[in-house]
Amino acid sequence: MSLEEFENTPDNKTKRYVMMRSITDMGMGFIYVAVGIIILFAKQFNFSTDFTASVPAKIFAVLVIIYGSWRIFRGIRKKYYKE
Repeated sequence: MSLEEFENTPDNKTKRYVMMRSITDMGMGFIYVAVGIIILFAKQFNFSTDFTASVPAKIFAVLVIIYGSWRIFRGIRKKYYKE
C-alpha cells in the first residue's frame, strides 16, 4: 500500500495501524541512531570503557546507525503492505 492509497483508504483501522507502525519505526530508529552515536563517540561523551574503545564496538556502532537509519526511512515511507 503506497502513501497515496493510504490517504485514500476509508478504513480507519488500517490508517491507525499504519500511523502507529510509522511512529514506532521512527522512534526506534532515532533510538538506534542515538545509541550508535554514543558508542561511536564515547570518548567525547566521557563514557569510555574497554568495550567502547575496541574495534568491534565501532563496527557495531556503524551497523546500529545503518539499521536505525533504515527504520527511520521505513517509517517515513509508510509502505507496510505489499501491492
